[in-house]
Amino acid sequence: MSKRVVIIDDAIFMRKALGEIVEELGYEVVGEGFDGTSAISLYFELKPDILLIDIVMPNMNGLDASKEILSKDKNAKIVIVSALGQQGLIIDALKSGVKDFIIKPFDKDKLKKVLLKL
Repeated sequence: MSKRVVIIDDAIFMRKALGEIVEELGYEVVGEGFDGTSAISLYFELKPDILLIDIVMPNMNGLDASKEILSKDKNAKIVIVSALGQQGLIIDALKSGVKDFIIKPFDKDKLKKVLLKL
């Protein structure tokens, strides 16, 4: 059985690009969302093996959503996928329990290494 992944990003093209690579690597995309609020609800509804989440999004950012998820499930495997220049936010995310991060624009090999590590 393949690992189940939820992708959260406010950019449709980024969700599509991540989804294609994730599926090509043998994972199953079971849900997609566009903000931190949808991340929380989809995480607890779908219980994915891995959550890929952007930081800068409307309504609730990915860092706040990640912290909320981790406060209720310390074993959540969350990976931040975010643009360069947000190092401070990424460090904060890692301190809060996020497992790893990938800098946009990312390449398939980096994504594969991070997913396999989890």
